[in-house]
Amino acid sequence: MAASSALSSFRYADSLVVVGISVCTAFLCEAISWLLIYRTSTYKSLRSSIDKASKKLDTMKSTSTSSSSKKPSSSSSLASSSSSRAKKMDRVETSLKDATRELSLSKFKSGAVVAAVLFVVFGLLNSLFEGRVVAKLPFAPIPLVLKMSHRGLPGTDPTDCSMVFLYFLCSISIRTNLQKFLGFAPPRGAAGAGLFPMPDPKAS
Repeated sequence: MAASSALSSFRYADSLVVVGISVCTAFLCEAISWLLIYRTSTYKSLRSSIDKASKKLDTMKSTSTSSSSKKPSSSSSLASSSSSRAKKMDRVETSLKDATRELSLSKFKSGAVVAAVLFVVFGLLNSLFEGRVVAKLPFAPIPLVLKMSHRGLPGTDPTDCSMVFLYFLCSISIRTNLQKFLGFAPPRGAAGAGLFPMPDPKAS
């Protein structure tokens, strides 16, 4: 009882509670993802395929760059080798995109459960800290950020920080770094390639 009253009188008690809940939520979400996705043979196989394809593509690109810097023996042989390398690179890139798309699809199941957990936690925090200043910003944010950082707070002090803004920052930073620490971060070759990848400029 004395410990709880001491914590409530502490200047940064609300901030620590929000950050602590965010950390626990991040661990819970990663545990759910591990149970549903990360430990499955399908995920491990897809991740291995992405890593291998990414390394192979990097090797082919570096080889292509080094060979193009050398003086060719003839223009016909250069065109033939360049065409062959381009076809191989296209096949590897296609394989990489397909594996990445399948990996994104495999995460749908855990994504729905994680979203439900985050929704429940956000509702709990919102009921606990509605209308309360949980932190102080070291500067006055720009108007676009101010709408979120000062959401639901009384007064006009732009440095007042709401739970919504602090929880948003914690959710982004903590879980991303936790995934890297646990080795669950998306494969390097999967960056920017998901269910809706960017259009290939070579196709236009």
